[in-house]
Amino acid sequence: MPPVWSGLNSYGTAPLPPDGVCSGWFERMKLNRPDAPGRVLYNQPDERESTLAKTALITGASQGLGAEMARRLASDGFQIAVNCRSQAEVENGGNAVAAACRAYGVEAACFICDVTGFEACGEMVKAVKERFGSIDVLVNNAGITRDGLLARMSEEQFDSVIEVNLKSVFNMMRHVSGVMIRQRGGKIINVSSVAGLYGNAGQMNYSASKAGIVGMTLTGAKELGGRGITVNAIAPGFIETKMTEVLPEKVKEAALGNIALGRFGKPEEVASVVSFLASKDADYVSGQVIVIDGGMVM
Repeated sequence: MPPVWSGLNSYGTAPLPPDGVCSGWFERMKLNRPDAPGRVLYNQPDERESTLAKTALITGASQGLGAEMARRLASDGFQIAVNCRSQAEVENGGNAVAAACRAYGVEAACFICDVTGFEACGEMVKAVKERFGSIDVLVNNAGITRDGLLARMSEEQFDSVIEVNLKSVFNMMRHVSGVMIRQRGGKIINVSSVAGLYGNAGQMNYSASKAGIVGMTLTGAKELGGRGITVNAIAPGFIETKMTEVLPEKVKEAALGNIALGRFGKPEEVASVVSFLASKDADYVSGQVIVIDGGMVM
């Protein structure tokens, strides 16, 4: 039987931890709970076309938006592959996210991989496929910021953001698309940003990376559509996460003044859009960039 947990560093060589780390077995009877939204009962053979036994892989899922997306997709019935960059992320967030997912009666496991590494991503995708049997939804969520004005931005600041935010999306799409082509279907959801659509002072690196994701999304939709694979992107605005918590109060106040709804978004509101794009209801939605910004840019 494939390993319950896959530990991969950027070289794909880290050893597996003891049994029971960030893992959980499918509990079929829990799917009949009235408090589990979106459940399709698994009592008849012809009902296997539901989200039951389908798998969602979310990068950067140990905290923030990624964690919320993992929990929401688990509530929709997906088995969850929680990507964490390191063992420390597994221990400081990944384990808790996987446990929250398993509370919905699905399997969930953590997979350590630095998604900036092309070969490491290939090894992780292989491990997830062996562990769960399929990869039906890919959410490219991993991202960082290294803000600074153009006149002061170092080459390292620029390169590191491009590598994590943009190169990782190529790495994952390249490897997962092969799995989805063989499955004759799948859904890829890329996390861009309003900064990638309209720019943002002090974020040339971040804006460039998120704009690049839009281009990759549109191209991927055209190349993979004939194989039954949809590719879409979401572009969140100001969302209540650790990334926005550290912003100066003046920046927050200025941002709020530009948002029609007069508040920052919540992670669960972003996860709801991801849930839709991952669902059968979005089977005819592809090549789209859905802005989630409370009316900040109109």
